[in-house]
Formats: sequence, C-alpha cells, structure tokens
Amino acid sequence: MKDNVQRRVQRYGWDQAARDYDPCWQRPLKPAQDELLEQAALRPGQHVLDVACGTGLVTLPAADAVAPGGEVVATDISAGMIEQARALARERGIGNVTFERMDAEALEWTDRAPGSASGPGFDAALCSLGLMYVPDPEQALREMHRVLAPGGRAVASVWGARSRCGWSPVFPIVDRRVQSDVCPLFFRLGTGTALEAAFRAAGFTDVTSDRFRTMLPFESKEDACRAIFEGGPVALAWRTFDEETREGASAEYLDAIGPYREEGGYAIPGEFVITRGRKRAR
Repeated sequence: MKDNVQRRVQRYGWDQAARDYDPCWQRPLKPAQDELLEQAALRPGQHVLDVACGTGLVTLPAADAVAPGGEVVATDISAGMIEQARALARERGIGNVTFERMDAEALEWTDRAPGSASGPGFDAALCSLGLMYVPDPEQALREMHRVLAPGGRAVASVWGARSRCGWSPVFPIVDRRVQSDVCPLFFRLGTGTALEAAFRAAGFTDVTSDRFRTMLPFESKEDACRAIFEGGPVALAWRTFDEETREGASAEYLDAIGPYREEGGYAIPGEFVITRGRKRAR
C-alpha cells in the first residue's frame, strides 16, 4: 500500500513539474547526461529503451545516435512528462522514437521485447536520474535486465552523495512545511557502492561505476528557485503551499545555497553516480 501511494505521489508530482522541467534543468543536467550517453556508446541501427525518460533530455539525443535504422522506446510514469517529450520530438522532427506511459517496475513487454538487430530484446537500456523516485529501484533494474537482448547493456545515473549536492537542503526545507518525508530515500543509491550492488542483484555482469561531479548553473535566484520547487521532485508539495509558505521556503533555500552565488547567479555543486552493466550473452 505504501509503495502504491509513493507511485501516485511521483506520478502526479511529475505531472505538475513537467512544464518547468525542460527549461529549468536542460542546461544544468547536460554534462551528466552527455556522460551517460557517452558511456552507453549507442550506434546506428540499435534498439534502445529509455526508462523514466521525463521530457526526453536523454531520449532525443539517443534517437539521434541510433539513426539511421535504430529506434528508441521511452517510458515514464507521468503522463505530463510523456506529453512534453512527444511535443519536443515533433518540434525537432525526430521520428524514430515512441513514448509510452509505463511503470518502471512493470514494463509491459514479455521476455520477447521489441526486436533489435541482434534478436529479441533491446540492445541497450538507459535510465537517467529516475531510479531515486521508484519505490523498488531494484525491481526496475530487474525489468530493464529482463527486456534486454542477450549481451545487451544498461547504463543508469542517480544523484550522488547528499553532501556533494548543494541543492539537497530543499528536502528538509519542504519536509518541515508538509510534515512528511517528500523523498526519504532519495540519496540511497548514490551512497557508497549501492547502485553497483543493485545492478549485480538484478543479474547484470561486468558492472562498473563512476562518480561524476559538475556545477549546476542558474542565472538568477528566480531560476534557482523555479528549478528546485516547480520543476523538481517537490513540485506536488509546492503546489499546496500558500504564498506566505512559499516565500518562507524560498528564502530559506536561497540562504542555504548562498555560498554558491556568483555574478548574480549560482553555480551549485552536484554529484552523479553513473553505473553500467551487461546482460550475459547466451
């Protein structure tokens, strides 16, 4: 029952954040997402799955990478995110991608997933910054492993250590105002070797992992607050706040990120864990 509540919170929360996510996060997340795509080493003609695709910040470059002849199938639990991603794909004329609203823990394919050049299953599976929100991320990884072709590979990223993510004070700031834990286990997979262990438990072999650090740029205090409160994981709670509560939360957050202010804007540190694994070839 608790997991079902968490799924609904994530679904409706990201529906609320969908409109703001792309303009708020495209630039700050690009270095980490480029690194994930480089490690995925996609090639023309491949069939790729992108789980928890959001607005398509990884999906659309992946579609470019596998053209001609390849295709990307992208899933997300949020209908709002899927609608935004479809619109962006149409706007950019990217036709080798399809989007489906789907739970990462229950991918709606049999073991004979959509065909790839190498046979049944996907050649590669990607998940960029999505596993932190899944009630059972280990199950999501098992599902990614299940629908891969033999020899196929998966690459996933999560936020790293809480202490190396300068925006992380947003969680206690919001929690104090809603009297509940918005994302209580958000940094679990970014701690130590937790994501590697989850990959191995899901059946992946040749598992390797890197920590990737970057600075997240925001041009103004308004941009920094919009990204974290309206375009991120606390968007659902934010929508319930009255104006006085919003002002208090914003002021407290700006005070927390004060050390990262520069030239009118902000450069906030962020750390990511990027992990790779392969499904054993038969």
